[in-house]
This record gives sequence, structure tokens and C-alpha cells, in this order.
Amino acid sequence: MIRVDVVNMTCVNTICDDCPMETMGDRLRRAREKAGFSSAMAAAKRFGWPTSTYGAHENGQNGFPVDAAERYGRAFKVSAGWLLSGDGEPTRKNVVRIEGLVGAGGAIETSAENDSAGDELDEIEVPFPLPDNAAAYQVSGDSMFPRYDDGDVIIVLKRPQSPGELLNFESLVTTLDGNRYLKRIVGGARKGSFDLESFNAPPMRNVKIQNATEIHSVVRRGQWRRLDAAGKRRLINTRLRSS
Repeated sequence: MIRVDVVNMTCVNTICDDCPMETMGDRLRRAREKAGFSSAMAAAKRFGWPTSTYGAHENGQNGFPVDAAERYGRAFKVSAGWLLSGDGEPTRKNVVRIEGLVGAGGAIETSAENDSAGDELDEIEVPFPLPDNAAAYQVSGDSMFPRYDDGDVIIVLKRPQSPGELLNFESLVTTLDGNRYLKRIVGGARKGSFDLESFNAPPMRNVKIQNATEIHSVVRRGQWRRLDAAGKRRLINTRLRSS
């Protein structure tokens, strides 16, 4: 006599042994979830993608081409080559997005930057690996010369830090009125305010800081390269060949 629970157990094991390999859609879903988006619709709305198109790519109804993999890879900070083939490392180790400019002289108004266009921001390739939460900003101005030149790129790690933790450190600073600077933070004369110092410009006194982030690394002008469409394809193809 064969018990029903034994038959059921046999069936379950057989099905698991024959499970299909992970698909492009599966990897896309994993990347979206790791990036912090609770649903396909939330991600599509954030980046301005047609929800039906993205949904069909994620649920496996339709495959997606290289240009779509590049787009999704930029948004979710994963390798487009990994999305397409599953080979290699998911995380892009040495590609970082330039989130905007940082003022070393004049202010950069963050309100003028279109956050909804994050998918269109430039990416650069740097000669060293970077963590997942890295972001880059291009220096505009010469008030921090000779430590930083106009056109250098600073790389920061996106993590909460209070200005008090960064006293006497050069930092990426966003003031309460929404302007972004590369400055050295020192204590201000008023409670809750700080002075922002430059190397060759007058200090900014008693500034209210919205947020601040320490500098992780600097890539000098001329030592980084912007990835155009052809460059991104070369990077993807190189990784696909080497995996």
C-alpha cells in the first residue's frame, strides 16, 4: 500500500529537481528588489518607464535587449551583462553615476536638477572598485584649489551623517536652502550652524546644513572617462566574453 503523503513527497522532489534556470526576468526582479523598490510599478514610475513594458520584461513575458539592460542596470546599479546572461558579478565594481555638480566657488542649486531624470545621468568608469552606495559629483569652480581642480570628480558614499561628525573634514555639503558645495566644515558661532571653509575664498559663516557626506575618493580631471553608449556596450561585451 502506498500512502498519499509519500506520493506527494515524491512529486515535489521531482518538480524541484527539474526547476528551470534563472531567467532574465528573475534577475531583473532581484535587482529591483535589492535596489529598494517594492514593486515593478514603483520602479517603472520612478524612472519614467512604460509600466506594461517593464512589467513584461520582469515577469518573463518578453525578453529585453542590450539597451534596455543598460537602462535597468543604471537604475538598479547592477551589471547589464549579468542581467542579460547571469554570468559574472551582479554589481558593477568600477562604474559610478555622476549625480550632479558640486560647487567649489559658486553654489549649485539642487532644486534645478531634475531628480526624475536619474536614468539619464552620466556614468563614468574609474580605475578602482567601488561599493554599491557610491555616487559621484563633478567639481565646478576653483575655490578648493590646489586640493581639488575644476573638473575633478569626487566620490562619496550615500549614508546618513551629521555635520558634527565631519568637523574639520572636506565634505559634500547641501545647505538648508538647497545649495550644494565642496567645503571644509568647521563649527559656527551660532548653535546649529557651521562655517564652510575654502582654500582660496572667504569662508561662509553660520550656515545651516541640510546634509553632509564625507569624501570617499577623488578622481582627477583627465583620469576618468565618461561612458557614452559605445563605451557602455564595450564594457558589457568585455564582461560577457570574460565570464
